Amino acid sequence: MARVLVAVTGGVAAIKAPRLLRLLRAEGHEVRVLATPRALEFVTPLSLAVAAGGEVATEEAWFRPDGRALHIELARWAEVVLVAPATAEAMAKAALGLADDLLSATLLAGARRVAWAPAMNEAMWLAPQTQEHAKRLEALGHALFGPAHGPLAAVGEGEGWGRMLEPEELVERLRAFLAPKDLLGLRLLVSAGPTREYLDPVRFLSNPSSGRMGYAVAEAARDRGAEVVLVSGPTSLPDPWGVEVVRVESALEMREALLERYGWAEAVVMAAAVADYRPAETLKDKEPKAEAEKLLRLVPNPDILKELGEGKGGRVLVGFAMETAEGLERAREKLRRKNLDLIVLNWVNREGVGFGSPENEVVLLLRDGRVLELPRMTKRRVADRILDWVREFWKA
Repeated sequence: MARVLVAVTGGVAAIKAPRLLRLLRAEGHEVRVLATPRALEFVTPLSLAVAAGGEVATEEAWFRPDGRALHIELARWAEVVLVAPATAEAMAKAALGLADDLLSATLLAGARRVAWAPAMNEAMWLAPQTQEHAKRLEALGHALFGPAHGPLAAVGEGEGWGRMLEPEELVERLRAFLAPKDLLGLRLLVSAGPTREYLDPVRFLSNPSSGRMGYAVAEAARDRGAEVVLVSGPTSLPDPWGVEVVRVESALEMREALLERYGWAEAVVMAAAVADYRPAETLKDKEPKAEAEKLLRLVPNPDILKELGEGKGGRVLVGFAMETAEGLERAREKLRRKNLDLIVLNWVNREGVGFGSPENEVVLLLRDGRVLELPRMTKRRVADRILDWVREFWKA
């Protein structure tokens, strides 16, 4: 976690700043807030102070009675400055090295890492001057989070580029910005979610997998510098930014998508809950309901993970095992039989973890025989622990 200075400049999107501050604190960051005079026309100092858990740095407090300069203090304190919303004026001043207000002076006084969340009218964002300033800021090592395309604040402007990213996405982008890039150069293939095996156009066999675990692996790997392709079964999760997403439905479609990209990959994390069986026949039309008993004939789906293991070569291969009993013995056998480097054992019958939950409680079994039990934690943290071992095997 980091010390984050959130700098709020004058735009309608400033009304989202309190939520951003609360989310950053919930993430575990230590937060301070700076607000320009124009920002305080949209959001009150009290709302910012309550959300940040401390006083608001303003122009009035720039120079202390004891001679201390607030811009120097803030620049030294902050490990990262997030300007959200960021106006065209604020970006221009920073790009040109001006220092005539508290924010621009703080940035020029040695702020270590800076990220911008632009928010302005589309014409202002696309103006050559703004684009030039954005390029100059990126050349200085600053990051740009957005802007997004969507409804613009001014009456009658409709939709366009220039909308500030939502606070939830800004927190995610900041997490990626701060993450160590220890997987830079790794090509990672991840599978996630359930598969659907259709009986007819409206009925199918599936399982309760939400896809959260696989998506967490893909997002964590992206943040750590990997190039990621995510092959996803049907889920309600949005496509992660910065990740190539391939959407599939059936086990056969997932197999085809994974094998097509297997030659590209240096590591594979198979987090998908692939159906073991599919109907022997899929009807073209919806079958009407009948009172009589109906027998369903199933045929086995291909064992995708075993197939990947047989053609593994020098790749790193991670599998998952979902068990309710005798989990360790079955996971060890699966690790050996499918030629894996690591297998992640899930206990699906434990309350509060597994399918659909934001948390998980897993056991990692390594190819050298080691068994590592992880306490209950978020799936994102589990993803990072898995990727720590992917990195070790990949580097080796």
